[in-house]
Amino acid sequence: MSVLAVIRSDSWNFPLFLHVLGAMLLVGGLLTGASSLAFARGDVRFLRLGYWSLLAVSLPGWILMRAGGEWIASREGWTKKGVPSPTWLDIGFLLADLGGLILLVSLIVGGIGVYRLRGGKGSGLLKATLVLSLVLLAAYLVAVWAMAGKPS
Repeated sequence: MSVLAVIRSDSWNFPLFLHVLGAMLLVGGLLTGASSLAFARGDVRFLRLGYWSLLAVSLPGWILMRAGGEWIASREGWTKKGVPSPTWLDIGFLLADLGGLILLVSLIVGGIGVYRLRGGKGSGLLKATLVLSLVLLAAYLVAVWAMAGKPS
C-alpha cells in the first residue's frame, strides 16, 4: 500500500481553514435552523429561533466559506484566465453561488414570515424557509462529496 500526499505551502493553510470553518458554520446553522423550524409545531419561539439561526449563523458562514474558497482557489492559480479548473472546484463554485442565492431567498421569505408572526400569520412562509433550508442541506452534501472525493 502506498501513501500519496499533497504538499502545499503553509501560506495556504489560513484561507483553507477559513473556507472549512465557514462551511461548518453554514451547515451547522442550516441544520439548526431547519430542525427548529421543523419541530416548532406552531410555537413562535422555535419559529423565530429557526429563522434567526439561519440569519445569524448560516449567512456569515456562507460569506466566510465563499471568501475562503475564492482565496484558496486564487492561491492555487485556478482563477487565472486560461487555466482549466478541476471538476470538483466547478461543482463547489456552482453550488456555493446557487446556494447563496437560495439562502438569500430563504432569508427574505423567512423574514416576512417572522414579521407576520406578530399577527398570527406567517407560519406558511416559514415552512417555505424550511423546505429551502433542506434543499440547501442536500446541495451542500453534494458539495462535501465533491470537495472530499475530488472527481476528475
